[in-house]
Amino acid sequence: MMIIRRRWPARPAALLAALLTVSFAVLGGGLPAHADEPTAAAGTPSATEAPKVDLILDVSGSMATTDIEGKSRISVAQQSIDEVIDALPPEAEFGIRTLGATYPVSDKTDGCKDTKVLYPVGKTDKVEAKTAVATLRPTGWTPIGLALRGAAQDLGTGTATRRVVLITDGEDDCSPPDPCDVARELAAQGTHLVVDTLGLAHDDQVRQQLVCIANATGGTYTDVHTQAQLTQRVQQLVKQSDTTYQATPANIAGADSCASAPLLTPGVYADREKFSEHRVYRVSVKPGQELRASVSVTPDRAVARDYGVLLQASDASGQELVRGADAGSGRTDVASTGLRWSAADSPSPTASATALQGATTSGTTSGTTTDATAGQLVCLTVSNSFAGQPGVQTDPGLPLQLTVDVAAASPAPAGPALGLGRGWIMLLVLTGAGLVTGLLWGWIARWRIAVWREN
Repeated sequence: MMIIRRRWPARPAALLAALLTVSFAVLGGGLPAHADEPTAAAGTPSATEAPKVDLILDVSGSMATTDIEGKSRISVAQQSIDEVIDALPPEAEFGIRTLGATYPVSDKTDGCKDTKVLYPVGKTDKVEAKTAVATLRPTGWTPIGLALRGAAQDLGTGTATRRVVLITDGEDDCSPPDPCDVARELAAQGTHLVVDTLGLAHDDQVRQQLVCIANATGGTYTDVHTQAQLTQRVQQLVKQSDTTYQATPANIAGADSCASAPLLTPGVYADREKFSEHRVYRVSVKPGQELRASVSVTPDRAVARDYGVLLQASDASGQELVRGADAGSGRTDVASTGLRWSAADSPSPTASATALQGATTSGTTSGTTTDATAGQLVCLTVSNSFAGQPGVQTDPGLPLQLTVDVAAASPAPAGPALGLGRGWIMLLVLTGAGLVTGLLWGWIARWRIAVWREN
């Protein structure tokens, strides 16, 4: 009898452990996995210029906050940057710029000018670069706008797209210049500068500003929750910089409707748009891919003070999918903007069929042929509200530069809907596991009582 009492408690525990193991395996297997590897862009990559990346690190006082896996934001960023530096390819030209690293919060006058080169863009001495990062301590203010201008100077001019990676936990507290204005300014210069932003603080206002910066230059925004996520994302961006475009855009002519619009592959394109005109282009986006597009219209003649540029994505039926970040912001001086859109799980046969009516199924821009039936056709519409001052010629149209990229869809920033969905899955699995375990435990208890009574 004693042997029975000693042996049986171990068996329910083993059953419970096995059941929970299976439950968590089911839970882990049921959650969607997100791939974020970049898709090679079409067009001719630069054969003479090495990939260039300038990382901007926020070293303002708030980076001392301890809220990422029990560690301070600055220590998480430093560790991630060390790992990124260790993994740098030998041909990469990498640099680091800081903001808020020198002057204390008590000195706002100098603190709002506080951005400097920590490690110059070029071939990387990994020991020297990591040593420089290790010396940083959270100190001052957050002049993001000035840091973006400085990073553009760090990268210089060249024949290929250059990338800025901004790691920060707050919005610019030193405006002017407003960082969104600076991002638009850089995009309008046509210098092929892409800014990717990574936020360490989960604040809606900060997120809005970082999304604005990224969208204006055709970059991406990532909401960072763990050190591993930060490391992985920066490494992906550095790797993505290896896929670059030639500085000379391909000349194209947009249409007045989607059906007759040119089909674009990833690349940089030049066109001209008349005052208050709409020009349409098409892009094929496969399931699991993300369309990233940015546009800048350069006012190369005297124009009226109030103007704006709108970039809009719609399906072939004309239903809007998404529009540029500045739409509805109330701004009247937008010269450049950008958008991101992820394809649905499966392309819309109706939309694709509609788009194909009267249109060619292949495009030859950048010397590349694209099968339009391989994905959903997205119509990109560029429109402007520019008006010329009296006596200004309307022909030719204003210079327009459009950048198009199609990459593997990146995970969306964590939000209530995503968290709720995964929470329900876990709740259902744990509820089921608890019910089954309770039934088993009750049956075992009754069986043991029966055995005890018999003995």
